[in-house]
Amino acid sequence: MMLLQASMFRLTCIRILSFSSSSSAQLRSRTIRCKMSAEPSPLTHSINIPGQPGESFQIVAGPGVSDSEFRSAIDSSLFKQWLRNLETETGVLADGSMSLRRVLIQGVDMFGNRIGFLKFIADIFDKETGKKVPGIVFARGQAVAVLILLEAEGETYVVLTEQVRVPVGRVILELPAGMLDDDKGDFVGTAVREVEEEVGIQLNKEDMIDLTALLDPLTGSKVFPSPISLFLYRGKVDKEIITQLKGKETGLREHGELIKVRVVPYEKLWRLTADAKALVAVALYEMAKKEGLLPHPRFVEVATH
Repeated sequence: MMLLQASMFRLTCIRILSFSSSSSAQLRSRTIRCKMSAEPSPLTHSINIPGQPGESFQIVAGPGVSDSEFRSAIDSSLFKQWLRNLETETGVLADGSMSLRRVLIQGVDMFGNRIGFLKFIADIFDKETGKKVPGIVFARGQAVAVLILLEAEGETYVVLTEQVRVPVGRVILELPAGMLDDDKGDFVGTAVREVEEEVGIQLNKEDMIDLTALLDPLTGSKVFPSPISLFLYRGKVDKEIITQLKGKETGLREHGELIKVRVVPYEKLWRLTADAKALVAVALYEMAKKEGLLPHPRFVEVATH
C-alpha cells in the first residue's frame, strides 16, 4: 500500500520506477523508500527518463486526487502515450535542450473503468535559459470523426450533428464523432458505430477513407490536440433520404446525447460551422482531391433507420 495514515502521522512511500526499455512505456518497480513525517505529504512517484540517462522527474498528486486515481493516472495509456510522444523524433525532449522535472496530477475523470480525461501540469524547462515553458495538459483518449458526403440529384450534401456543448456554452454544428471505447484502436469500427448512433446511417467499413492517414508520418497521422482520426465517406441517396435526415433526433438518450441531424450543401459547409474537425476534414479532402490521392469516387447506396 502506498499510503498509510495513523492519528497525526503519515507514512509516505516513494516507489522508484524505471522504463523497461526506451521503446516501451511499461513501468517496473525498482525500490521502495518510506519515511514518517508529522505533516501530510502528497503521493509521489519518481520516474527515470529513458532517453536521458541520469535524469528523472517526479509525479505528484495534487489536492483531492485519491490514491487509486493517482495510480490509474500513472498506469493509463493517456499518460504513457504522452511520455512516448516526448521522445519521438519531433518530441519536446528529443534533442536534449529541454528538461522535464515534475508532473502534478490535478484531475482524473473516469469513463467507467478507464480514464476519459486526465489533467496535469508538466514542469519542463529550457536548459539554456532556465525558463519554464507552458505545460498545462488536458489529455483525452483517441477519437474519430467522419465527413459524410451524400450525392442526391447531382448535388452533394454533408451530414452534420447539432449538439449541446457545455464547455463553450453553445449548440455546435459539427461532424459525427466519438471517442474510442478502449486502447485497441478500432478506429474504423468506432467511426461507423458513432455515425449509426448519432445520425442513423449505416455505413460500410470497406468504403471508409482515412484522411489523416494521408498526412506525413511525423505528424502521427492524427489531428491534434485531441488526437482525432478523420474519415471520409461518400454515398449516393435519393433526395427523399436527405429530407428524412433533416432535423432527425438521435443519440443515446440514456447517456445524455441530445442530437439533431442537419444536412447542408457541401459547398456551404466551411461558412456554416465553427467545428475545427469539420474545417480540417474539408481542407484534407480538398487537398487530397487536388493531389490525386483519393481513390476514384465509388458512390454507394446508404441505408438509414
